[in-house]
Amino acid sequence: MTTFSKIAPYVNEPFTDFTKEENKQAMRAAVAKVKSELGREYPLYIGAESIATDAKITSINPGNVDEVIGYVSKADQALAEQAMQAALNTFETWKKVSPRARAEYLLKAAKLMRERKLEFSALMILESGKNYVEADVDTAEAIDFMEFYAREMIRLSVINETLPLAKIAGEDNFISYIPLGVGVIIPPWNFPLAICVGMTTAAIVSGNTVLLKPASTTPVIAYKFVSLMQEVGLPAGVINFIPGSGAEVGDYLTTHPKTRFISFTGSKEVGLHINKLAAETAPGQIWIKRVIAEMGGKDGIIVDETANLDAAAAAIVASAFGFQGQKCSAASRAIVVESVYEQVAGKVIALTEQLQVGLPEENFPVGPVIDQASFNRILEYIEVGKQEGTLLTGGGKAAGNGYYIRPTVFGEVSGKARIMQEEIFGPVLALAKAKDWKDAIAIYNDTEFGLTGSYFSTSEERIAEALETVHCGNLYINRKCTGALVGVHPFGGFNMSGTDSKAGGYDYLLLFTQAKLRSRKI
Repeated sequence: MTTFSKIAPYVNEPFTDFTKEENKQAMRAAVAKVKSELGREYPLYIGAESIATDAKITSINPGNVDEVIGYVSKADQALAEQAMQAALNTFETWKKVSPRARAEYLLKAAKLMRERKLEFSALMILESGKNYVEADVDTAEAIDFMEFYAREMIRLSVINETLPLAKIAGEDNFISYIPLGVGVIIPPWNFPLAICVGMTTAAIVSGNTVLLKPASTTPVIAYKFVSLMQEVGLPAGVINFIPGSGAEVGDYLTTHPKTRFISFTGSKEVGLHINKLAAETAPGQIWIKRVIAEMGGKDGIIVDETANLDAAAAAIVASAFGFQGQKCSAASRAIVVESVYEQVAGKVIALTEQLQVGLPEENFPVGPVIDQASFNRILEYIEVGKQEGTLLTGGGKAAGNGYYIRPTVFGEVSGKARIMQEEIFGPVLALAKAKDWKDAIAIYNDTEFGLTGSYFSTSEERIAEALETVHCGNLYINRKCTGALVGVHPFGGFNMSGTDSKAGGYDYLLLFTQAKLRSRKI
């Protein structure tokens, strides 16, 4: 009988305490080490081959645009096809590797990443613009995903023992979860390690092989992860690393007849485009492609008049401006009952104006947004906000040789306003006034998205109704709406926020497998 013996129980990776000077010094040293290695070139990995191309993706530091993080080789369609063939060939052997053996690769990688936690975090500080805490949390979550999914794969492999099928006389029946095939993994830039690691390892521990196309703004940290998996001995061809253009490489692989599934995290627009392409049956295709998509949100925090207003304001500011609002779970809306609106708005303004903007490597609370396109788009939304509400604080660029924007708060915003309806993905918060708590829930629900939300109240009756009627995948009571923990807060949303998948949850690996009943007459 297969058991969980020799594998310790799952426990979330602890966060580093940066209030301690020794931890700050250790992170500064890690940043200095990473900076000494900037400007290197990084190849593709296809099967057992390391391939350098003339075409390169240039990764730059968004907090200091004169600093090049690295030059990453760029795949084209011919190389994407080569990677597909490598993945197909490797799948024939990888699918036969025992779930326990596949899980061991993840556990070994988690151990090594834990030992090098500061180094991985330091690279994210420079490549994605995260401060110390945000980068540390990202790396911790990557470790959590590997630890959690390793155990989940073993659990699924013994599901018939833990959840037996009904018995009938004369038959022996057994359910097994087998891999799908070759998948395309398209992770986002905002959690360039955690989500990249989670999406990729969920697929491979389930027995699939993958084509990993990282975000073009953060390809170096993805390369470091792939290198780590090679270091622990993962067979060549299980992960094929092919950075490239979404229009050229992404669309080609999405429409490929041998692609079995696409796992995507990113914008609504790109997710819908992938879903549309995947729905078309290509010549030679013998399955319906599976799309696993997390597509963002327009998340909000509701505050009623019974709430702890100080706690609510602190949660609003933390949720709105953590990592510059560049989280699909970020609270870009706060909906406050009118009798306490002015109090909450005043507290939010005061806390927001305490946030300092500057270089992530110097651990400022607010750093840059990711690139020039995001910078321009967010500033455009700020101009829209000036027409739709009252500018309470912020409202433009911040100083620095990077993509810096001041944390911005608008007040008296209508629930139908663009800045209340459209995902901005930047440091912009809209405050709306509700007549009462039921009106606040109605305003919250008036969106095409449904990812995260928070409800602040001390009324158990209202909380009970909010738990039933606030329509989102992750609803939190009296806490911020960001910061989901693997295994604790399975993450994923409704409506245009995605396909209702729950990353870091107990059903997530089922999306990368198919259940096969084996029935035998005895």
